[in-house]
Amino acid sequence: MKPEDDGVTPDPAHDPALDPDSLAAIPPTATDDDIDDSAYVSGLPGFLGVIDVAIARIEAVLLALGVLLMALNTMANVVGRFIVGKSIFFSEEVNQALIVLITFAGISYAARHGRHIRMSAFFDATPPPLRKVLMIVISLVTSAAMFMLAWYALDYVMTQASRGRLMPALQIPVWWIIVWAPLGFFLTGLQYALTAIKNMIHKDIWLSTSTLEGYDDTGEEEV
Repeated sequence: MKPEDDGVTPDPAHDPALDPDSLAAIPPTATDDDIDDSAYVSGLPGFLGVIDVAIARIEAVLLALGVLLMALNTMANVVGRFIVGKSIFFSEEVNQALIVLITFAGISYAARHGRHIRMSAFFDATPPPLRKVLMIVISLVTSAAMFMLAWYALDYVMTQASRGRLMPALQIPVWWIIVWAPLGFFLTGLQYALTAIKNMIHKDIWLSTSTLEGYDDTGEEEV
């Protein structure tokens, strides 16, 4: 009879493998849910891989700078208000600009890691070969939509630039803070285009260039 079949429940206090302190001492391992673009390596060949890695670096820098600057600006404003007695008069406009930056850099980042909301009831019910075709079509259509939005966003930015409007406090052109919209849409369009290409050249089904679909060839969900 095997030890685990003797009907005796292991005592965590005497079993190092089940002891909470021992489990806590085990270093964590990387999983598919971990996001670390500093070590990102593209699975696309040649120049496409270079583009993929470049987009990842741009996204990481924009998001990191945006979040850090927003935190510093907010903390400085709080310190000024409650310690010095004076708020930073341009703090709100700086945060507005950073929110625009984080939002439109974030849509490309989310697309890279397959984190966008998907309505996949019909997609999940189809067999793997058809799911692969659908993923390619979905990626191409989404990419085209993103490029179209990038074009309209660029037209809007150029319209605002021609009007010469300035931010009331910062006294900088308004188009400076909305220029991230066309850039974000463009990077997202590239990301979905690369996802379509990756599904064309790889056997597996990829939700993005870095995220493998959570189903195997049998159609059963992985756990």
